[in-house]
Amino acid sequence: MIPVYFMPGMAASDLIFENIKLDETQFDVHFLHWLIPEKKESLEDYSKRLIEQIQHENPVIIGISFGGIIVQEIAKIIQVRKIIIISSVKNNKEFPRRMRWSKATGLHKIVPTRLFENLESVMKYSYGMAPKRLDLYKKYLDVNDRRYLDWAIDTIINWDQKKSLEGIVHIHGNKDLIFPLKYIKDATIVNGGTHIMIINRFRWFNDNLPQIILQ
Repeated sequence: MIPVYFMPGMAASDLIFENIKLDETQFDVHFLHWLIPEKKESLEDYSKRLIEQIQHENPVIIGISFGGIIVQEIAKIIQVRKIIIISSVKNNKEFPRRMRWSKATGLHKIVPTRLFENLESVMKYSYGMAPKRLDLYKKYLDVNDRRYLDWAIDTIINWDQKKSLEGIVHIHGNKDLIFPLKYIKDATIVNGGTHIMIINRFRWFNDNLPQIILQ
């Protein structure tokens, strides 16, 4: 069987994959879980600690949003069969202007996460999520530690990957407001797919993901 490891999006648990069904005779599915970062921990060192959760050689690694950045970093350290990213970016040139502006100005550090009353406010501030989307997404949010949130937001904004990794498979929705499609290149497009399409377009993934993994 092919080992497949899923990495959720920022602050999310593996519940976001609850409706993803892969043939158990073909795929051995596992889920990676967020860790609380050490003080001033680099993305590379954080990724090395996450790798301790991978118990198979040459796995397929699939990451959602920030998890897509994480699996790319993992692939720089260990050999993988395939990298698949969903609702994510392959390099920092695919960031929208507001993220590039935030990096240049340090805007994301002006209002630290400790000033927010709850995780929903962090997500709305960081990603401009509408209230309806927040109501849906809060079910899947799992990590509410300020150290993690501060680290994650800063790490995303300052990700320094200028060139895409070779062979990466990118799946992206044309209605993604977090990483708008106009900045994305060389991706398989899911019509009507939003940033949380792994949740609300799961049938597309159940129909197409097995073939994408096996290609």
